[in-house]
Amino acid sequence: MNKTQNRTWQVGSRIISDDSAPYVIAEIGHNHQGDLKKAEELFRAAKASGVDAVKLQKRDNASLFTKDFYNKPYDNENSFGKTYGEHREFLEFGHKEYMRLAEVARDLEMDFFATAFDFKSADFLADLEMPLYKLASGDLRNTPLLKHVAAIGKPMILSSGGAGIDDIRRALDVVGPYGVPICMLQCTATYPTEAEHMNLRVLTTLRAEFPELVVGLSDHYNGISMAVAAYVLGARVFEKHFTLNHTWKGTDHALSLEPIGMHKMVRDIQRCAVAMGSGEKVLLDIERPAITKMGKSLFAARDLPSGHILTEPDLAIKSPAGGIPPFERDGLLGRATNRALKADEIIALGDLTP
Repeated sequence: MNKTQNRTWQVGSRIISDDSAPYVIAEIGHNHQGDLKKAEELFRAAKASGVDAVKLQKRDNASLFTKDFYNKPYDNENSFGKTYGEHREFLEFGHKEYMRLAEVARDLEMDFFATAFDFKSADFLADLEMPLYKLASGDLRNTPLLKHVAAIGKPMILSSGGAGIDDIRRALDVVGPYGVPICMLQCTATYPTEAEHMNLRVLTTLRAEFPELVVGLSDHYNGISMAVAAYVLGARVFEKHFTLNHTWKGTDHALSLEPIGMHKMVRDIQRCAVAMGSGEKVLLDIERPAITKMGKSLFAARDLPSGHILTEPDLAIKSPAGGIPPFERDGLLGRATNRALKADEIIALGDLTP
């Protein structure tokens, strides 16, 4: 039995497989700049762009960072606080904001979830009954957090930036016993990622190494073309940073897609999914008019009397198609006409003796 028949990943009633449409996630992260109204606007714009889900990032900053890191001066053009801790706290949403955004997502009929960066954040999201969970590339080796999130019992997405195949195998071995649906994203942990560092062939490697695993792309490329290539290579889940304005304050906006770009990316992946077809090479009904017009048939090269024995100069190859195809020409040589044929008259098998 071909194991790839079981390559599925499910979120709610949505089943993602080799034969399914793509599942596209607008990674909002903290591009809302700590403003709930901006977050709501981003959600609505993401839905209008055609995505399936929106995602934030959740951190319990005080427990996640060392005191030195938390209190480190962070005075730059993208800072929302004098220290790194103040900056992160300014951008962090709490229970009230998450509840409101969950309501917005429900109204939009769009999945809403977040990346959990630590144990407290995972529990926070679990209390909100998030439909799925994301773990960032930096936590692929964090097996205690992997187990903690897997125990929640919801579908998981893991990013593989900076990882080797052994790191991926270890993570899958750790979460496997929990029986939750897993999707692994190829990711390069640079922001943005240049084309020569995308390493999209890893998608092929992952599909070969893990035949039952649905794979996807965490796409930091500054454009929309890589997603289409990734779909052809087997990616079915796509995560892309999303903003309303490239010029907004914050480090992620410059590499994020604005609504028109997200719309085009979703459109192109969806078209690619349809364009892949069945893989069976056949004449399509839609091709028949063009093939008839451009194709060739066998015609009488000159006036031929009844009983004439056909030779090569008697047969002309001309358009349109619809009669005897040229590849059957040699089989007609030596046969006799059973009626008179005029020059340029299409030849049918019934016009010839057996």
